[in-house]
Amino acid sequence: MTEMIREEVRKFISETILFSTEGYPYPDDASFLENGIVDSMNVMELVMFVENHFGIKVDDSEIIPDHFDSVQQITAFVHGKQNHS
Repeated sequence: MTEMIREEVRKFISETILFSTEGYPYPDDASFLENGIVDSMNVMELVMFVENHFGIKVDDSEIIPDHFDSVQQITAFVHGKQNHS
């Protein structure tokens, strides 16, 4: 299940944020902020994607770097939310 989440997140970032058809070029634990991969507007795009694509609700208090600063963190966050729904 987590591998499917990881692949969907990687695909979304690659196509929607990086405008790349060659896939996501960073390691899954690469910090979005430290590497300049996303900006604050992109974080909101990621939140909307996660909510719509995975059918979960992200509270405002959950929009923090611990949840949305890497593919690995988003994957763990979504997996955790799905398992507690």
